[in-house]
Amino acid sequence: MAELRIDPFPSATELNALWSAAWNTPAPRAFTPVFSRSLTHIGAYHDNRLVGFVNVAWDGGIHAFILDTSVHPGMRRQGIATRLVREATRMARERGAEWLHVDFEPHLTGFYRACGFTPTEAGLIKLA
Repeated sequence: MAELRIDPFPSATELNALWSAAWNTPAPRAFTPVFSRSLTHIGAYHDNRLVGFVNVAWDGGIHAFILDTSVHPGMRRQGIATRLVREATRMARERGAEWLHVDFEPHLTGFYRACGFTPTEAGLIKLA
């Protein structure tokens, strides 16, 4: 079973390896600016290797946002993503957020409903 760690600040190498595997994208990403806007982030570790991650961004007030829920393909279907989102929810509540938002593609509706989210109407503009 994966161990969850709150605010582990994984290295860019660890996160980019997970990101590349989970999202099938080799482009490296800088995570330092991401962490500077986080209310919390949760890492899932198996044998001391990062196998899952979720970030909770926030507006500095009462709204927080689930972002980047990721699990390594070799570790999926074991409940890691559910545990990550539930722990992120708990931490957001504990750290003062009153609303937790998440955007997701239609095929993830069942997953996020099972994590306690209620679908709402939202808008989106792709800027890049």
